[in-house]
Amino acid sequence: MKKLTIKDIAKEFNVSISTVSKALNDSYEISNSTKEKIQKYAKEHNYKPNFNALSLKNRSTKTIGVIIPTMLNYFFAQVFKGIEKTALEKGYKVITCISNQSYDKEIEIIEMLSNGSIDGFLLSLAKETELNNNFNHFKDSINNGTPIVMFDRVAQSIECDKVITDDLEGASNTVEFLYKKGHKKIAFVSTISDLHIGKQRLLGYKKGLEKMGLPFNEDLVLNIVERDYKKYKNIVRPFIKTNDVDAVITTGESVAVSVMKAVKKNGKKIPKDVAVIAFSNGILARHSSPKMTTISQHGETMGQTAAEILIDKLENKTKEVVTKVIKTDLVIRDSTR
Repeated sequence: MKKLTIKDIAKEFNVSISTVSKALNDSYEISNSTKEKIQKYAKEHNYKPNFNALSLKNRSTKTIGVIIPTMLNYFFAQVFKGIEKTALEKGYKVITCISNQSYDKEIEIIEMLSNGSIDGFLLSLAKETELNNNFNHFKDSINNGTPIVMFDRVAQSIECDKVITDDLEGASNTVEFLYKKGHKKIAFVSTISDLHIGKQRLLGYKKGLEKMGLPFNEDLVLNIVERDYKKYKNIVRPFIKTNDVDAVITTGESVAVSVMKAVKKNGKKIPKDVAVIAFSNGILARHSSPKMTTISQHGETMGQTAAEILIDKLENKTKEVVTKVIKTDLVIRDSTR
């Protein structure tokens, strides 16, 4: 059904848009009978005011909408921590929604909050959205005056501010680190091979091998499409058993834990025989056995940076579109020599 507008109501009662607006706002300038008729009609037809269209220039909610693809990933919890801290310091409230990797859910959230509930969005793409390659809901939001700053998982084709991790260099530098520690047969295990950030990490892995003069071997790359982390171990075990690797880089901590268990099951020791390094730097890394060396993406810094960019855009009406790159670094723990 077409969304009912204030113009539609004005046409129905043969009155001006101004009269409808005043009636809906319970103005004393409009007679009670007219107000009651218009308000009743609006309620029956589920009318929702589009505050962006009515008073975009003058209105500020001092509220930011945040859309995160999942809360199961500790990295996004860190990003949110940075967002919330910065928003509070600048006098802004935060409404947080989870898309659960769903394209439809993401659209629903943007439509729900774009009625004037928030001044702008901070968001990381749902997996389905990236795979669908359909970003019209973002374009509509920006065109309607609600700015967007994307972080981590971003739409390359959308002209908006972005904050990203240097995934390629992060993976490349990790290969170099392992090589200098004496590792020559380095594997790469990914659970996000279909996403842009996953592709960048694989490219970085290849770049690192080339830089160190090591050959690329497809047999040492494992792409896991299974989404249930509990099933990772059954996929990882035969890969570790078949390939006599001395180091493994993974795109996340959950799969790194499965790799470590598979290495031990195969009678080898970490890090003496096999080193393991994972992207992110969360709770699992600190509590795994042995404690895990990680490629830190600095989630809190990413969230803080994204919030600062959006608030600057809202308050100073800046037109310039920027992309900020957050550098990674290695947090050395016990899973590497």
